Amino acid sequence: MSDISYTTEEIGKLLKVSKVTVYDLIKKGDLPSFRVGKQMRVDAADLEAYKNREKASPFKLPSDFQERSQPVPAAPFASNSTGNPTIVITGQDISIDILARQMEKHIVGARPLRAYMGSLDGLIALYRGECDMVSTHLFDGETGTYNLPYISRIFIGSPFLVVNLLTRHTGFFVAKGNPLKLRGWSDLKKPGLSIVNREKGVGSRVLLDEQLRLLGMKAELLKGYGTEESNPIAVAAKVASGEADVGIGNEKSATMIDGVDFIRLIEERVDLVMLKKPENHEWIQAVVEILNDETFRAQLRAIPGYDLSKTGQIMLET
Repeated sequence: MSDISYTTEEIGKLLKVSKVTVYDLIKKGDLPSFRVGKQMRVDAADLEAYKNREKASPFKLPSDFQERSQPVPAAPFASNSTGNPTIVITGQDISIDILARQMEKHIVGARPLRAYMGSLDGLIALYRGECDMVSTHLFDGETGTYNLPYISRIFIGSPFLVVNLLTRHTGFFVAKGNPLKLRGWSDLKKPGLSIVNREKGVGSRVLLDEQLRLLGMKAELLKGYGTEESNPIAVAAKVASGEADVGIGNEKSATMIDGVDFIRLIEERVDLVMLKKPENHEWIQAVVEILNDETFRAQLRAIPGYDLSKTGQIMLET
């Protein structure tokens, strides 16, 4: 058995937990690991020893996170050949593009790069050192709050800063006139209702999964749950065309598609997460200043559906 080892993804499948939980166990020293290139591996003997310890313990393996995230690719990011700092930012909202342009103007020599991935994948990439700043909007059903339960669990022992980017409404995309009279999450139980989903790891998918869990509803019973689109506009378009009865996304995306109405369900907080390292100090300070700059806020105000009342506010700092 000593010659057999597993990847973090394989460990997650064997233990029926997410990769986030596996990384958490490794970081706390509960699961000894070693690195092969950029990949973490765990010996079968160490996994078996961990399982035996857990069986003897009155506490169960943490299961806060379901397996939601797709595998994060190996880091494709290299340092800038000029020696200037390359700052990799993950997120899919247009506000991140606006922020990146402001960073180019205000941080001397900085080279912001965009990585389009979902919130949970972004946090895992930050944990693995594959990016520098993450935009995240992850709903936690146990606390009814956004982001901090996930961030605090992933970055145990690592100093980090969480600052608000914006707040926006998220809810149902429905056909014009809302013919099925969908008003709340419990309406997902309506017989025959069809949905169009997002890919694993993005905030709206996590939101749906948490709401289904709170409803005690199995995802496979929701028609169309396995139908995935890569952005909220495509989700809204599917609803507008009649290919699905409902989709989940933000209000801004709904305004961009004819034939769709939007049902507000939750106020979603979008935060930025940065690890506090000596080499990051100057550009992190500059990012906070940009978020509080009126020029940047004026650009965001021009986009419908954004609430900037918390923009630039420190949500958590360790």
